Amino acid sequence: MFEFDVAAGGKVPAAHSHDSYEETIYGLEGVLTMTLEGRRIEVGPHEVLCIPRGAVHRFDNFHTVEAKALAVITPGILGPEFFREIAAILKSAAGGPPDHAAIAAVMRRHGLSPAP
Repeated sequence: MFEFDVAAGGKVPAAHSHDSYEETIYGLEGVLTMTLEGRRIEVGPHEVLCIPRGAVHRFDNFHTVEAKALAVITPGILGPEFFREIAAILKSAAGGPPDHAAIAAVMRRHGLSPAP
């Protein structure tokens, strides 16, 4: 389980799926627009969305305020090292476009499958 923030206008780097676990998103603050199997679903405070194993999804914050949510991974196999590795790639981009191949490699190593 982990809490995450998405800045106003923020987007997840890539649509993806995961076959080894399901993910439940619980909205805490602001609104996230989740795209799940091509369908847009807004998740606000106290709203919940279950993302089944294998479902292609992404999220965006199209609003002008930060969004905050809680993610529950079942079983809990995605750990903090994934986020550290992604953060290092984003930091090394120094404000430019990140290395998408490096992001995809980290995703695969941690059980996420980038969508085509």
